[in-house]
Amino acid sequence: MRKLTTILLFQLIIVSSALFAQTADDSYARPLKDVLADIEQQFNIKIKYDKKMIDDKVLNYADWRIKPWSVEESLYAVLAPFDYTFVMDNEKYKIKSFEYARTNVAQGEKFLTYLETLYNDKSSWEKRKAELIPCFKEALRLSPLPAKPNSKVILTAKRKYNGYTVENFAIETLPGIYVCGSIYKPSKIKGKYPVILNPNGHFGQGRYREDQQKRCAMQARMGIISASWDIFAWGESLLQFDGTLHRLSAAHSIQTLNAIRVLDYLLTLKESDSSRVGITGGSGGGSMTMMMSAIDDRISLSIPVVMLASHFNGGCPCESGMPTHLCGNRTNNAEVAAIFAPKPQLIISDDKDWSSSVPTLEYPFIKRIYGFYGATDNVKNVHLPEEGHDYGFSKRIAAYDFIAEKFGLNPEMLKNKEGQYDESTIIIEKEWQMYAFGKNGENLPSNAIKGKEALMEVLKNIGIEK
Repeated sequence: MRKLTTILLFQLIIVSSALFAQTADDSYARPLKDVLADIEQQFNIKIKYDKKMIDDKVLNYADWRIKPWSVEESLYAVLAPFDYTFVMDNEKYKIKSFEYARTNVAQGEKFLTYLETLYNDKSSWEKRKAELIPCFKEALRLSPLPAKPNSKVILTAKRKYNGYTVENFAIETLPGIYVCGSIYKPSKIKGKYPVILNPNGHFGQGRYREDQQKRCAMQARMGIISASWDIFAWGESLLQFDGTLHRLSAAHSIQTLNAIRVLDYLLTLKESDSSRVGITGGSGGGSMTMMMSAIDDRISLSIPVVMLASHFNGGCPCESGMPTHLCGNRTNNAEVAAIFAPKPQLIISDDKDWSSSVPTLEYPFIKRIYGFYGATDNVKNVHLPEEGHDYGFSKRIAAYDFIAEKFGLNPEMLKNKEGQYDESTIIIEKEWQMYAFGKNGENLPSNAIKGKEALMEVLKNIGIEK
């Protein structure tokens, strides 16, 4: 016992010597790695970090930043001067660079609690909406919308399959800037059909991947005009712009404008029913789903997939590069999604990404706002606790059911004898078959601009870039 007491006393002397070695004359400065070691010891925790982030850093007023009542408040105060933050990783605190678009579930809960104080009924919520929606458009620098180029939509030959057809398109959305995609339609066109937009996220293979093709084709077989297109500086957009340009903040504006222009075109088709317009996408496509649903009144059904969270606005600048989430003295995607009330909305979430908090946090917040309209039956959450970040089969089934119910369609034609949805008859096309400009880009229009310098010039001329 005497030996243990001696050791503890010796350790206390060492810690005290380090603690009292600094004064205001040297700003109480200490190496950051030493401060983190002290926090580990004081709170009996483990902290993970990349040594290159920490080793050469010196923290002013170091010990004054440690809050003996809270490890998390201490870490926030200690890491903030370096634009660092932390997350939990296997019961350890992991230090990482600050992310403006991401916090954590606890912070998301506090944010929603604050937002709930701003409105208690339909009238006060409508005032909040009236503040947010114009601000989103201004933040995207799409107010007013840029003029449409006078060029015609480029369409390829139609491919005919079992119950549906596919043709590729290219739309000039800004002078010399094109968005390319594919339109899926029912084989036999008679009367008016709902329209569904399928914006893409950052899944591998983009819009050419198997699950995206299946989703759009099944929608068409159900009796829907369905469209899917490339995100900026992906897919055929690479014929014009290097993939690094996808991470420009302006990509946020370009992709929103692309979605608006694709819908503009679809609604010019005589077979389109403008009273039934839906949108659904996963991940970054879910970000676009929520934003388009908030700002475009033409949309009447919304299905954001594996994206909704109060604590994450989308990590790519194409989702959060423009200051949309600074509107209204800060907002988040739960509030953005709530703007769609009272129209039908299905929120699909899972336990293996940031949407894990939806059933207990974001969904109740949104459902409360639907309640202002007496429309809680119009919002639904399908949560898949064993699944992860994708738009997989079970998620597509949930979407098919919701679309059929809300748009008055018959999904039975999509099912097998056992009454299960059957996607086996869908033909998965090769990527080059889905190109609007030919297998080798040989049909790229002569006015198509190329490169960052030309892009910046166009964006400056229309006010997206300053």
